[in-house]
Amino acid sequence: MNANELRDKTPDQLREELTNLKKESFNLRFQQATGQLENTAGIRAARRNAAKVKTILNEKAAAAAKEA
Repeated sequence: MNANELRDKTPDQLREELTNLKKESFNLRFQQATGQLENTAGIRAARRNAAKVKTILNEKAAAAAKEA
């Protein structure tokens, strides 16, 4: 997931993406707890992608507040 791609999305699309990433993170943690997870790097990637989405959302919110 590229930050430039995220900046092109609307805040609603970003919130939806964040929801999907949180679900994915939950599923990966559940798999790890049950011993079914093979690729543990996926947990880190999901957390980082969620952080990217949150950062972009905050940037957009600050820009909107600045304009108003």
